[in-house]
Amino acid sequence: MHRRVRFLIGVLLGGGALGGYLWYVGPTAVVSRLSAVPRWAVAVVAVLILAEAAVDGIGVWASVRPLNGGLSRRRSVQFAFAADFFDVFSPAGPVSSEPIMAQFFAVATETDYSEALGVRSVAKYAKSAAQLLLSVVLVTVLLAGGTAPRSLLVTLAGAAVALSLLGVALVLARDLLARVVVSALTPVVAALSGLLGTEQYGRERVSTAVARFRGRAAAFRDAPGLVALIAAGGLLEQCLTASALWVALSAAEPGVALITIVALIPLPQAASVVPIPGSIGAYDLLLVGALVATTGVPAASATAGVLVVRTFELGVSLGCGGSAVAFLRARRS
Repeated sequence: MHRRVRFLIGVLLGGGALGGYLWYVGPTAVVSRLSAVPRWAVAVVAVLILAEAAVDGIGVWASVRPLNGGLSRRRSVQFAFAADFFDVFSPAGPVSSEPIMAQFFAVATETDYSEALGVRSVAKYAKSAAQLLLSVVLVTVLLAGGTAPRSLLVTLAGAAVALSLLGVALVLARDLLARVVVSALTPVVAALSGLLGTEQYGRERVSTAVARFRGRAAAFRDAPGLVALIAAGGLLEQCLTASALWVALSAAEPGVALITIVALIPLPQAASVVPIPGSIGAYDLLLVGALVATTGVPAASATAGVLVVRTFELGVSLGCGGSAVAFLRARRS
């Protein structure tokens, strides 16, 4: 019940924020921009969004490859769609979707939950780092040409530096961090196992799970090809999403450079820290604001373009993703 309440509150908050912004911009202006988008553009956006969701299967395949041989290409795409479903449907959005998906990965590969969570954590980090690095490079090029504000470069570069420092800190303080995690999780896991009436998990079991997590994460040092494949998949996703938004925007505001939109795509991902399902409202407002500030397009046009893309994103995540989840197993036979 508590999860349902959090989910409903999150949807109401995110939807309310988006609704308030639409009212501020002017519903009539946004609707007029939406009606100006031709059918062919809508069809292209739909195809690009479907392709973006399927391309995520590249990163899924590469990340779980160390787990007993991983998954087939077809099942990797299936898991990618399922992850999109939990991005929207889980109570805390993308923040809680990966821990949920780790259970499905563990069952499918017949490995431990902590091992599945370890490889997927590395995949998320590598994907985000690659996308952010590409954005920094593109914004640097745009700034040199006088078509991007310096503040955007500072923001993206600061995020890249912060992500790099976080990675270095995790590596250098891994032993201390592992002890802290074990100490913090042991009483929580023991209490949960008692409430559920399952086998008691003591400090030794928790320590073993953390060690498995660390071992799987560290194993990617010997598999740079898989890390490169994860990064390449993330960059392809970034370009496909940007292309979909570019098509939706160009129908009403021609002249917007595709390279600018590619550079902006990772910026709204910061909205994932907000515990709202699918980052509804938060992601949309950040992306619209970045488009208006960088490209100079009217707020109504930017909002209309983002709404077209987000409508298909949420539809694919819930429709195709929900169908994919129906064929997954969360428990071992």
